[in-house]
Amino acid sequence: MKGSSTTRPRRAPGSAQRRDPELEAGTSAHYEDPAYYTKTYARRMDDVRYYVDLAVASGGPVLEYGCGNGRITLPVARAGVRITGVDLSAPMLGDLRAQLDRGPRDVAARVSLRRGDMRALRLGRRFPLVICPFNAFLHLYTRADVERFLARAREHLTPRGELVFDVSMPEPAELARDPDRAYATPRFRYPTKDGQGEVVRYTERFDYDKLRQILFVSMEFSPVGGGERWMTPLAHRQFYPQELEALLHYNGFELTALRGDFSASPPDNQTSMLLYHCRPRRSVRAGLTRA
Repeated sequence: MKGSSTTRPRRAPGSAQRRDPELEAGTSAHYEDPAYYTKTYARRMDDVRYYVDLAVASGGPVLEYGCGNGRITLPVARAGVRITGVDLSAPMLGDLRAQLDRGPRDVAARVSLRRGDMRALRLGRRFPLVICPFNAFLHLYTRADVERFLARAREHLTPRGELVFDVSMPEPAELARDPDRAYATPRFRYPTKDGQGEVVRYTERFDYDKLRQILFVSMEFSPVGGGERWMTPLAHRQFYPQELEALLHYNGFELTALRGDFSASPPDNQTSMLLYHCRPRRSVRAGLTRA
């Protein structure tokens, strides 16, 4: 969905007036146009194969936080595994429901969808596998957000169930970029309702809030043939490995595997993402109170 903003106001770091509306927009705007999202990530397949294999091995059912318009949900269901998808984006869930309506009935029968906040939604059932793919975890901006989410994930897991999620590693060069500079990328054809597409110039601006460890990205689109420009904001919390391991530990999880890519390689200093496998610690399963 195109917007009309083309610039992002600069305000004092840490300003509460700045953050709340920007975080809300940075959590939702990137997911308002399912066709653009699908086109942008069409070639991202390594994580799909990885999560499908996990789902099949678990036997299901699977709970997926941040299911979007089904990039992982649908392949899991096609593999014969029941899956419940949770997302906050009405446009993405609407697109996923439309795909289910057009597809095979047996696949649709394996999918349950719920719109809601992954920090708060209680489904009243447990799963042997809970997944939170492709940086959905990075929309947890505060310690309280993380703790609430982990409490929800924990209560939805079977006694030996597993929580698996992947996050991008903080990239120092990206965090240090000049917020006043627009970084250009190649032109591309933005999907339109008529199917013809629209060639646009695409630039990105990066503004890192060091105090809150949140990277604000402004994705700016300018039609080559003229017309209104628009901007889509995105906000991602930056988690460092030791920080995230501590958050898991103090919220009752034990790390069972840490991988540097979807081929199960160990992480190193060149790693651009981290893949976490964790389970509730036995000693605290019954002792932690609800958040």
